[in-house]
Amino acid sequence: MNLENAPGWVGVDEVGRGCLAGPVVVAAVRIPMDFDLTGVHDSKLLNRSQRELQSARILSNCECLIEQVSELEIDKYNILHATLHGMARSANRFSDVNLVLIDGNQMPLGLLHPARTAVKGDGTYACIAAASIIAKVSRDNFMARQAVEFPGYGFDIHHGYPTPEHLEALNRMGPTSIHRRSFAPVANLLNQPCLDLM
Repeated sequence: MNLENAPGWVGVDEVGRGCLAGPVVVAAVRIPMDFDLTGVHDSKLLNRSQRELQSARILSNCECLIEQVSELEIDKYNILHATLHGMARSANRFSDVNLVLIDGNQMPLGLLHPARTAVKGDGTYACIAAASIIAKVSRDNFMARQAVEFPGYGFDIHHGYPTPEHLEALNRMGPTSIHRRSFAPVANLLNQPCLDLM
């Protein structure tokens, strides 16, 4: 797979929109033209060890910014708008940008640089693929730490996605402070009387 790259391109991608718990993690990456793109692909096409290897390479050799969009911001603005805010914040922290490439079909407001969206951009543009990798690894690592903070939910396994195991733990133990209160499975539990939050 040959991914496109050009000077001054910044790729932006996110991970975690469909989760019930934890932040959305947005990454923005600019790749130098002499960077070896071998192994850089859409993070969904890589296994965990491949992602971790490529993430380390990208973080060491490329310009990278990682932005967490908290569950509080998600609940306040809704998942789409909170994610777009995070994308704009991460991209705007770069200077001397020729083009910002946003994965997906929604353009964030307030971008300070020329930009365009790219549906399935993580399979087309190297900078978006790189952003998808470091966002995924960063978020997985964050959720693994939350598994220590909130044992019994399996955050290190499902990373906050609504798996049967997660839903069972949620129903059995109730929401934690990192669960998104605006998402239906959590909101439904919160509307039950006499629920203690962890």
